[in-house]
Amino acid sequence: MKDINVAVVGLGFMGATHIKAYRKVPAARLAAICDAARLPVDGDLSRISGNVGTAEPLKLDMTQVKATKNFNDLLADPAIDLIDLCVPTSAHPKLSIAALKAGKHVVCEKPLARTSALARDIVTAAASAKGFFMPAMCLRFVPEWAWVKKAIAQQTYGRVLAARFRRVAEPPGWSKDFMDGAKSGGALLDLHIHDTDFVQFCFGRPRAVYSTGFSALSGAVDHVVTQYTVASGACVTAEGGWAMTPGFGFNMAYTVLFENATADYDLARGADALKLFEKGQKPRVITTEGDGYIGELSHMVESIRANKPPTIVTGRDGLSAVEICEAEEKSIQTGQIVPLGT
Repeated sequence: MKDINVAVVGLGFMGATHIKAYRKVPAARLAAICDAARLPVDGDLSRISGNVGTAEPLKLDMTQVKATKNFNDLLADPAIDLIDLCVPTSAHPKLSIAALKAGKHVVCEKPLARTSALARDIVTAAASAKGFFMPAMCLRFVPEWAWVKKAIAQQTYGRVLAARFRRVAEPPGWSKDFMDGAKSGGALLDLHIHDTDFVQFCFGRPRAVYSTGFSALSGAVDHVVTQYTVASGACVTAEGGWAMTPGFGFNMAYTVLFENATADYDLARGADALKLFEKGQKPRVITTEGDGYIGELSHMVESIRANKPPTIVTGRDGLSAVEICEAEEKSIQTGQIVPLGT
């Protein structure tokens, strides 16, 4: 089977992150980059930074990579198999649908769209497209999260009694688009959606949500705490926001209370981030291997090579995550529990 030729669109923090990941996916070949404003002629993307990942230098060999400011050039190029969209949320629907209509496979960064109606347009287009579509919900592939998902699914330590997820940060300063809530959806839709999606991944689509939160920076919800009603009856909550005082940095964490153990992850603990407290055993550190970005992009590339749609995360999952976040926003606005349909 041939390598998959990839075009990365959008050369901000996430575009650079995906390029680094593709370099470690054996069957992927970075064939093109596209950005209307930031297109380095020397291929040097080392100055791009964000809140996660490494600061390793990133320089492309531009004799091997096509560079264009025109997205339509990629659509017209028969050599491009996969288009990876790392552009602002407001551009996701137009570019995703155009790429799907052109017969390309598509990876689209989260959130799928600013509203569930726009996200549904993408999913509808994907349903009849020749190419495969996958939203980049990377948390499903992060090793420590994949570990706890497996423990929940297999009831390794018994049923889950409670689970808490947390993702908080200082304001993202590397892109002005984040602070325009009308475009980004605030922290609720751009940051917290990771944990909203992971809740549905582990426990199924919630039956209802009850949320509190506030807006302080973007005009949209910048901090949220949600309680999810899930089919199993477990007490499941998540907190997310980017309104922490500058200097706080970024942190993500979870605590899952099983019948016979407690799993606790805290990014701030470094190599000891994931700890397991099991009945009758001494507390121990759980070590995992892998990288979430490499995992998600490998899944898409291998799905294309096998001619089978991606299964770990689908377009409908991306749509559902936006719908749940909209229910959380409604709960904040009304102070009421908001039910969700199936």
